[in-house]
Amino acid sequence: MGRILAPYGVRGWIKVSPQTEAIDGLLGYRTWWIARGDDWQEHKLVEGRAHGAGLVAHLEGFDDRDKAAAIAGWRVAVPRVALPPAQEGEYYWCDLVGMTVVNLQEDVLGQVAEIFATGANDVLVVRGDRERLIPFVASVVRQVEVEKARLVVDWGLDY
Repeated sequence: MGRILAPYGVRGWIKVSPQTEAIDGLLGYRTWWIARGDDWQEHKLVEGRAHGAGLVAHLEGFDDRDKAAAIAGWRVAVPRVALPPAQEGEYYWCDLVGMTVVNLQEDVLGQVAEIFATGANDVLVVRGDRERLIPFVASVVRQVEVEKARLVVDWGLDY
């Protein structure tokens, strides 16, 4: 749901680039999970606020600039159970990552490796025999089958 950019000040605060719809969306969660690689660590959010296009935050246990600098570049997540249910036709990115992507002809294009936002729409990064960037729009993504962990897209093998 975000990435730690750098320390902010000398008292252990960090700059965070949120990957949430609202800039301050992460501040509604009192527990953050942070990680470099797959080593996730739980930390309590002491306080935070919107700052420019991002956030500044203070996590429990980080009380000086050196400790804050040590986690620059780490990812930020929150427990999945803490998220509200998705509305009909909406999906959390974390639920889409790992899904198998097939086209209308049932050719397997690969798995969703990641998703990123552009100004116009979200884009699925699908890795299989090669990497494909597929726009997450209704004219392309025809079905999201959560129970089967599969996306059906109108996308040719040669695109």
